[in-house]
Amino acid sequence: QSRRREKRQQYHCSVVVVVITRPHHCTVLHTYHSAMKFTAVVLFAAVASVPFASCFCPPTPSASTIVNTRLFAETTTTAAAAATVDFDLDAYLLSKKGPIEEALAASVVPSGENDKEICESMLYSLMAGGKRIRPVLCLAACEMISGSNNDEKAMPAAVSLEMIHTMSLIHDDLPSMDNDDLRRGKPTNHVLYGEPMAILAGDALLSQSFQHVAQHTKGVEPERVLDVVARLGASVGPTGLAGGQAMDLACENKEGVTLEDLRWIHTHKTATLLRVAVAAGAILGGATPEEVEACEKYAINIGLAFQVADDILDVTASTEELGKTAGKDEDTNKTTYPKLLGLDGARKEAERLIHEAKEALAPFGDRAAPLLAIADYIIDRKN
Repeated sequence: QSRRREKRQQYHCSVVVVVITRPHHCTVLHTYHSAMKFTAVVLFAAVASVPFASCFCPPTPSASTIVNTRLFAETTTTAAAAATVDFDLDAYLLSKKGPIEEALAASVVPSGENDKEICESMLYSLMAGGKRIRPVLCLAACEMISGSNNDEKAMPAAVSLEMIHTMSLIHDDLPSMDNDDLRRGKPTNHVLYGEPMAILAGDALLSQSFQHVAQHTKGVEPERVLDVVARLGASVGPTGLAGGQAMDLACENKEGVTLEDLRWIHTHKTATLLRVAVAAGAILGGATPEEVEACEKYAINIGLAFQVADDILDVTASTEELGKTAGKDEDTNKTTYPKLLGLDGARKEAERLIHEAKEALAPFGDRAAPLLAIADYIIDRKN
C-alpha cells in the first residue's frame, strides 16, 4: 500500500506474496522498501524447481511420488515449464493390466454351443493384447477425482470402452474399409473367421458394451451411470466413430483436404472415445461438471496427438514394429498430418497438443500424474 504524505512524498511498500503451487515448493515475491523509492526483487520459480528454505517447507517427497512429466503454466507474458520429476508409468500400467485383462476375459461367456463361435470371434479380438490405453485412462481419471483407487466403480466402463474400441478395429480392418489382414501382429478377425462373422462379432461387442456398464456398475448414483451410457452411445454415432470414419473414407484419394478437415475426422474418429474414457472415469469418481470439462479438454488433445503419432509411425516404422501393415496411408492416398505438415511439422503439432493437454490438468496437481505420463507416452511410443 502507498500513501501520499506530503509534497516530498514517501512510498512504503512492504509486501510478501507466497503462491503455493505444490505442498513442498513455492514462488516468492519479495519487495524491499525505503524512503522515496522502493526496489523490487522478484524471484519466479517454476513449480518444483526451487525449494523453500528447509525451515519453511515439509520434507521432500520420495522419488516414487514424483511425476516424470512437464506441466506448463502460461500467462499473457510468461511461459514457464512447471516440473520434471519421475513417475513409473510402466509399473502403473502393469498394475492395471492384470485386473483389466481378467475383467475383459470374463465379459464374454457363451451360453452354449449355439453362440460359441460368435463369442470365440469376439474374444479373439478383445483379448488380442494391445496397450489398453482407454481402460487405463478411465481408471486413472476415476482415481484422480476420487483421490483413491476406485477400480471397482470404473472397471465396467473400462471394459465397455475396450469392447467399443475392439469393434471399431474389427470393422476398420474389413475389406470394405481399410482392407487390412494384420492387427497387433495377428491375422485380423475377418481373415480368421470370415467377413460375415467378423461383422457380427463387432456388432455384438458394441451392443454388449452398453449392457455391461449398465448392469455391472455398482456403488455409483444411477444418474451418473446413465450419463456414462449416454456418452458411450454418442461416441459411436454420427458425431463419433461412425461419422469420423465416414468422412475419412470420403477423403481418400480426394484432393484439397484441409488441416481443418483432418482435425474434424480425428476429433470424431480417434479422440472421441478417448474423451469419453476420461470423462466416464471422472464422472464415476464424483467429478463436478467443471472437472469433467477439464478432463475432456485433456482427452481431446491427447486423442489428436495419438492420431498424429500414428500417422508419423505409419511413415517411419516397419510392419514388424507396428504389428500392422506399415505404409497403408500412402498406399490408399490418405490425407495425414505428415502429408499436410511434413514430418517435422507433424511432430511439432503432436508436442503442441500434448502441451495443451497437460495444461488442462494443472488444477489436479500430483493426482494427475498417471494421465500426464500417458500423454508423454502417446507421442513417444514406437507402435
